[in-house]
Amino acid sequence: MRLNDIVDRKLLRNIDIAILITMALLIIIGIVAIASATHVAFGGSIKHVKVQSIAFVLGLVAIFLILLIDYNSFGDHQKAIYIINIILLLSVFVFGSKIKGARSWIDFGPLNFQPAEVVKIGFILCFAKFLEKRKDSLTRIIDVLPALLYISVPVILIQLQPDTGTVLVFVFISAFMMYAAGLHYKYIVVSIGTLVASAPILWFFVLKDHQKNRFLAYLNPAADPMGKGYQVMQSKTAIGSGQFLGKGLFNGTMNNLGFIPERHNDFIFSVIGEEVGLIGGVVVILLFLLLLLRCIHLAKVAKDDYGMLICIGVMAMYLFHVFENIGMTIGVMPVTGIPLPFISYGGSALLTNMIAIGLVVNVGMRRQVIRF
Repeated sequence: MRLNDIVDRKLLRNIDIAILITMALLIIIGIVAIASATHVAFGGSIKHVKVQSIAFVLGLVAIFLILLIDYNSFGDHQKAIYIINIILLLSVFVFGSKIKGARSWIDFGPLNFQPAEVVKIGFILCFAKFLEKRKDSLTRIIDVLPALLYISVPVILIQLQPDTGTVLVFVFISAFMMYAAGLHYKYIVVSIGTLVASAPILWFFVLKDHQKNRFLAYLNPAADPMGKGYQVMQSKTAIGSGQFLGKGLFNGTMNNLGFIPERHNDFIFSVIGEEVGLIGGVVVILLFLLLLLRCIHLAKVAKDDYGMLICIGVMAMYLFHVFENIGMTIGVMPVTGIPLPFISYGGSALLTNMIAIGLVVNVGMRRQVIRF
């Protein structure tokens, strides 16, 4: 028997099957919800279901390829990955098209691609290596400043698009990874205080009109139910009308009549809430909880700090997306255009999320040092 065969079998025994099954279940739920949101059962176009299904297959291939590579190889190319990230973010200013007020997308014929989605993964990979070299030394401001500078370049480029929702994702990921690397909690408290104090400056000089409108709608959607508050009001009504068991798959009244805005994208959870009710919504949330817990578990058993930080970064990315997306559909968070991982329509987003799972499984596979 070849040595490589022994190594492969040892690695395969460490694959976290639970996280892969959880991911697959969420994707299947997403494809069904997209089919309902686009009225496939009533003769609607199957384009969105096709795109999501193709992205699913490509994602499985990507996971397989990622598992063949030791995750530490990505850390060895930290600088190159960081430069590629910046080039991708700059590309939207040259080739990008404006959608929903932000120049965040690049069109490829009938398909479009959001570079910031891929950059999330690239950022986690290179920032994890950056922090690994500085782990447990982030106790003084002079040590924290280089990390803040490292983060600021992609964040500024994304805000210039402008895409504040994605900026918040990057900030959230960075905060979790820095805390896991030993950042003193006092800096987090100071950062939150600074953000609150700078709110007037952000409001008058940074946020665009459509972003302000979203925040105002969050504070009081009923003040303009047919305008700024329409999305949230319709979403809450749809979820509430589903009650305990829902109206039945493909039988959502507000979904079928088109009252739920962006129902196959950002507000896909509203379709789930209306058609499969509280039970269906809780099942989705529990699946996400299991996914997050598996990421944390694999972070704990990682053989090195680099692997641990990758898992924490991916976990933080999912946590923010899930909390913000579901929160905005029920009116407890402002609308930011953040999709629900694995469930919202979007080929590039689904592919990115599956790649992230591949990286986490990769870390778990190699958690034990193989000896002979």
